[in-house]
Amino acid sequence: MSTILPETVTQVRHLEGVLLATLGRWGYQEIMPPTFEYLDVLAPGLEPGVIEACYKFVDRTTGRILLLRPDVTAQIARIVAMGMVEARLLIRLSYRTTVFRYEPEHAGRDREVFQVGAELIGVDDAAMDGEIVALMGDCLGRLGLSDFTISLGHVGFFKALVARAGLSPDGQKRAEHAAAKKDLPRLEEILAQERISARAAKGILEAPRLYGGEAVLERGRALAGRDPKSRAALDRLTQVYRLLADTGFKDRLVLDLGEFRGFDYYDGVVFDVFTEGVGCELVGGGRYNNLIGRFGQDLPSTGFAFDVDRLFRALERRGNGSPRARGTVLVSAPASQARRLFHVSGQLRDAGICVVHGTLRSNTARQPQAVLAEGRRLGAATAVLIGLPGRPPDETLVLTGCAEPRPPQRRRVPLKALVGILSKNGR
Repeated sequence: MSTILPETVTQVRHLEGVLLATLGRWGYQEIMPPTFEYLDVLAPGLEPGVIEACYKFVDRTTGRILLLRPDVTAQIARIVAMGMVEARLLIRLSYRTTVFRYEPEHAGRDREVFQVGAELIGVDDAAMDGEIVALMGDCLGRLGLSDFTISLGHVGFFKALVARAGLSPDGQKRAEHAAAKKDLPRLEEILAQERISARAAKGILEAPRLYGGEAVLERGRALAGRDPKSRAALDRLTQVYRLLADTGFKDRLVLDLGEFRGFDYYDGVVFDVFTEGVGCELVGGGRYNNLIGRFGQDLPSTGFAFDVDRLFRALERRGNGSPRARGTVLVSAPASQARRLFHVSGQLRDAGICVVHGTLRSNTARQPQAVLAEGRRLGAATAVLIGLPGRPPDETLVLTGCAEPRPPQRRRVPLKALVGILSKNGR
């Protein structure tokens, strides 16, 4: 669990704001799911490994088991199935929230994960798969992150290969997990345990290595043969790939026929996004047509979630992280001028300026030095001193560039012009 300090919070909130604003421009409406869920209600949408990693406790009122939110997609599936299905056929939702999962110490993973994501519910076609990936790419572009790679696949292709080979249900699951990790020795071991023929095993072992450009699809078709499920998965993947390539993402796309996501509910086109300097995906998502049906009526759906911490680190490494807070203005006055101090500070805040105010202990000539020292301590861009000794009551001293190493610029400004000047000069 992380404590995020003020300067970083400002940058993270800006990052989240850019993401949510972009999602809003694409028509995705924000939803706020609950922090707690009853285990028995949400369990149909969670796989056993996720339930095992949940933080659980007893509801004092009912005695039922509650859990901290472990997965937003499962929550949204429940919410849609139990209350939004009849509202409209096409639902676009966005969210900013945290998920909580137990991770062993020293595993290098957080137990509290900040996420911003989107879900597109109600239509199953290549255009909607393309929309969700293009939306994700637009979000990254708005943040100024340009050097990213989208790994695009379809979980149905590999699932069909192992099902056709005759693996047991448990063997299929273990093979999928091994393929997701690109653990080919483990995958080979599983196939041997399942006594799969050498010919079928060769194709299954080749699939996770099919990674690259459009030529990957042709080799995938050779492995699929006449199997309708494998070919249908490749047909959909081809449609989405070409749609995204035509939209301007061709140089960022890499096809991966062994691509899987970390949750078993994905059953169609899936994707992860990577960038240099961050050893894990920044964002991942894909199609989950059968998840909402676990809570009621089946609805085709697709979506993604950004890991905000990883995205923040990626931006910081490139020096184009979120802008820091706009400059704070320090407004100071002698204690005898407290009423005027509050009045002036209020006017500046009404104009949208961040203001910290404080009183001075004396009416000495050293007031400007004291104000400057306090402004530097606060990191303020500008300091304003009102109630100057020996000066007209409507005159202020403005010190610009307090946080800079060089001496600040000084100028005397009439009180009535203060708001206009500070607003015009960007504080």
